Amino acid sequence: MRFTTYTRYKGSWLDALNLEALLEHLSDFLMDGGFAGGPHFHPWWGWSGHEDTHSVDALKDALLDALMATGELTPEMIRELRSEGAGDPDAQAGLAQLLDDLVQRMVEEGYMTLDPSPGATGSSPQTQGGKVDEARAAAQGVDFSLTRKGTDFLGFRALQSLLGAMGSSAPGSHDTSRLDTGVEAGAESRPYQFGDTMNLDIPATLSRAIHRQGMSVPLELTHDDLMVHQTEYRSSCATVLMLDVSHSMVLYGEDRFSPAKRVALALSHLIRTRFPGDTLRVVTFGDRAQEIPLSRLARAQVGPYHTNTAEGFQLARRILLSQKKEMRQIIMITDGKPSAITLPDGNVYTNSGGLDPRILRKTFREVTSCRKAGIAINTFMLARDPYLVKFVERVSEIARGKAYFTTTMTLGQYVMKDFLRRKSRRVG
Repeated sequence: MRFTTYTRYKGSWLDALNLEALLEHLSDFLMDGGFAGGPHFHPWWGWSGHEDTHSVDALKDALLDALMATGELTPEMIRELRSEGAGDPDAQAGLAQLLDDLVQRMVEEGYMTLDPSPGATGSSPQTQGGKVDEARAAAQGVDFSLTRKGTDFLGFRALQSLLGAMGSSAPGSHDTSRLDTGVEAGAESRPYQFGDTMNLDIPATLSRAIHRQGMSVPLELTHDDLMVHQTEYRSSCATVLMLDVSHSMVLYGEDRFSPAKRVALALSHLIRTRFPGDTLRVVTFGDRAQEIPLSRLARAQVGPYHTNTAEGFQLARRILLSQKKEMRQIIMITDGKPSAITLPDGNVYTNSGGLDPRILRKTFREVTSCRKAGIAINTFMLARDPYLVKFVERVSEIARGKAYFTTTMTLGQYVMKDFLRRKSRRVG
């Protein structure tokens, strides 16, 4: 006979933890720009720290800071876990196990995955025998990766924050300069034409019939009396977000790349939930331009690169022309001048000293190609140097797009407002 033993459920600290609030506190850590290629020091490009920010060990350190910020752990508990307190082995082991359980819960909830890091000798992040040092060594040999659910959550939170900062502006469908018949009345009505949606403007129709026939009863309607409401024509849009990954994006004491990544995730969530007919692709441009999937966006980093804006436009144009959309646009986020181009033989020509005429010619040529293809270019510049202002204004003039000179604090609001309120213009 099989027996089943029931025990009293004992709640744990994790049951009361708001995991989504904790992930929101981890946003800065998860979206950190940083330098590509791992931690290193370069006399020109800058300092990027000692630790690998992709390891579970680094994740646990970030969790400690987040738990302190939310008041879940006291400074004394943190010092004990870091072996800086009185040296209570039981307290250290308990706190280490707590972090292990927290990471495991984030994996079970589907926000991230764990994988052995390249060249790692150990693969388990669990505490062994209560020894914190062994657990830390194991955690350093394991990398974490955000899942689609994790990046989608960050995008949702970023979008929620950005739209909240913009006030009451609510997203709708994309506006165009053309009018069409539909269900919602958004403009003056007009006479019915064959093929129109039968969305009758009753008062205008009756008015035309009375004007023709007079006030006699019964009132007879004819085809010429029919008036229909007009609505703004709704169009789908293909967008390529161009992100500058040159070294200047994380220099000068400011991380400009992380806010740009947040904007990309917020745009992705907005398009997927509010504009299902739209598409968003991401292109990064440094010494060379490349497309990256949205799933890799959170881990994208800048590098000791120059700024190959021309190749970025070229790749973005190729992507947009392959999509069957009426509206095509490029949103470029940058903080520097073009300083590189790709030569016909595949080599990269660079010049960081001022605005090189050769580089400018190639860049403006690509901008002109985008204009001829009917692709709008909207530039968001994170710097205000006079020569950069002149360059961006020239790009906007050629492409008949818009230029915004903003900061990391207002970047998201500017991008969202432009995306939600823009109106397409026919390029002659």
